[in-house]
Amino acid sequence: MAMVGLFWITEGCVYLGAKPTGTAPGVRLTGEGVEILGDGQGGRFWGWDEVRGLDVRDVAVRSSGRRLASMAFDSVVVLLTGDGEHPPLFTVCVETERDGTVEASALAAVAGGIHTPDEYALSRTLLARLADGTTPVGQLLGWRREEPEDVAPTKDQRLALLREWTTASV
Repeated sequence: MAMVGLFWITEGCVYLGAKPTGTAPGVRLTGEGVEILGDGQGGRFWGWDEVRGLDVRDVAVRSSGRRLASMAFDSVVVLLTGDGEHPPLFTVCVETERDGTVEASALAAVAGGIHTPDEYALSRTLLARLADGTTPVGQLLGWRREEPEDVAPTKDQRLALLREWTTASV
């Protein structure tokens, strides 16, 4: 699995944010559609033909320099107090014709829960393309299947992938 923007990509599905375990909240994207997971919010599923829009809110966005400073500060706090925080939550908005806009929570998966402005903007564009069918989830899954399991893409590679997925035509 690998993180690219807001997406945790495995060989079989794509998660927005971290892959949830147990009763943790999350949103899974598959070739069939969108599923909301987690205690108190799970069990909802829409096929891609029902999804009219996908978007996110409450995502921590900072420049690369501010992101590093925040992560360093958080590391010092944990080192001094021994008290770590759970990853921050962000909101995923699934718009459907039948149910209107449904909001779900997802856990951030990147260190410190902070994304750069480029990552965030490209991820939101990719969400819109997934919702309207111009970029199928299979394109992200195909990339993951071709990559070695233990290799994580660099920041530049992640941005290049997001740009490719947001400009490619089906």
